[in-house]
Amino acid sequence: MKKKDILKEVIIIFWLFVIGSLVGYILEMIVGLVQTGHFESRQGLIYGPFTPVYGIGMVMYYFVLNHMKTDNKVKIFFLTAIWGGMLEYLCSFLQEKIYGTISWDYSNLILNINGRTSILHCTYWGIAGVLYIMYVDPLLEKIKERINAKGFKIITTIVLILMLSNICISCVAANRQTERRKNIAPASSLDVFLDRYYSDEYMDRIYANKKEV
Repeated sequence: MKKKDILKEVIIIFWLFVIGSLVGYILEMIVGLVQTGHFESRQGLIYGPFTPVYGIGMVMYYFVLNHMKTDNKVKIFFLTAIWGGMLEYLCSFLQEKIYGTISWDYSNLILNINGRTSILHCTYWGIAGVLYIMYVDPLLEKIKERINAKGFKIITTIVLILMLSNICISCVAANRQTERRKNIAPASSLDVFLDRYYSDEYMDRIYANKKEV
């Protein structure tokens, strides 16, 4: 694959991640409203309306369905349901092991897998996979047509820098909160900065549905 083609793939993957994270945030806010009766922060990053697990899911659809090469919606449903369930399980597992927290728990649902995913949520992933192939996949060709435009490249570069910065500060702030729970004193100026501007109260307000394990 040529360098230009690789760059196009990276840009497409990046925008799928951003769009998926944004759509996921909107869905989570709606679900939260139905469950609690009020709006509750369901952000996955400190800044902006983004829930990354959905962004990763969107990228997963891109890779899985591109290799699948089929229009059979039944096959698409079952394949993306399985992959989506595995992704959801893995994200929950890694969050717990790295930060000692979880953001969802399906233990109260029948046919759940360690509370990290369930048949019901796998079904949601499968439905989303079918919707992806119906509506998102056709739009990719239009995105590819605009990739070489100068304005599009500039916007992509700016959003990429902001998103990477957001991901980095979200990770280090979450890690520092984990250290505070373990009564680990700040060991650097960065730790002092994080303790001051990303306190437990601030982090708990951002990640309102997060629970310690």
